[in-house]
Amino acid sequence: MKTIPAQERKPSIIMRTIPAHESMEPDTLCGQFAFGLEFNLSDTPVMDKLWEYISNAKENPKSFNATLAGNISSSLLLDDKDNWFFINTLVPIIGEYKEIFKTATSYANQTIFKNSVPYSLLKFWVNFQKQHEFNPLHNHSGVYSFVIFMKIPYDWKEQHELPFAKASNNPRASDFEFAYINVMGKIVPYTYNLDTSHEGLMLFFPAELYHQVYPFYNSEEERITISGNIVYDI
Repeated sequence: MKTIPAQERKPSIIMRTIPAHESMEPDTLCGQFAFGLEFNLSDTPVMDKLWEYISNAKENPKSFNATLAGNISSSLLLDDKDNWFFINTLVPIIGEYKEIFKTATSYANQTIFKNSVPYSLLKFWVNFQKQHEFNPLHNHSGVYSFVIFMKIPYDWKEQHELPFAKASNNPRASDFEFAYINVMGKIVPYTYNLDTSHEGLMLFFPAELYHQVYPFYNSEEERITISGNIVYDI
């Protein structure tokens, strides 16, 4: 990831190296940023299962494009067979999120942090993004959302060196970006500069948090990501 100039640094953001492990133990697998959590799923059974889901979706495709904001070629519904991904991955993450953020938000005493509230995975899909395509600024429905970077077919450094990007004072080609309002009422970006080293990275965040994906260039391969929305099961 690129260095963030001092004047652009976000308050209360914690970034650290996230090791890959085969368990979902929060102390070893989880990183934290100001409004959500990072998890490294690379080299874990979770990634194998997700690739299996993608393969199954290609064999029996159910287009999800019309439901999504993405200006991309193909989005397909995924089937979480026997709730494997929800039970083994999302349930522990939900618990970790509530534990970390309950002391940092006014929501601490509200329903969102009560363990008695059941959750479910309402929508679960894979995006196949080709060069020049993009996902405009948008948010999701539900309580929590996530994105998992399955395949990144480019290096952000090369993308930012493209003539039209390099000439800008704010290069963004190929980036993933959150946008939120700070205490001064200013819209602030929080940007991920991506390359193959980010394959397996999962971002878990409030569903209403706005985010976007910029187009990439000079690659015939697809950028593959998985996303989903978690709702109250009531």
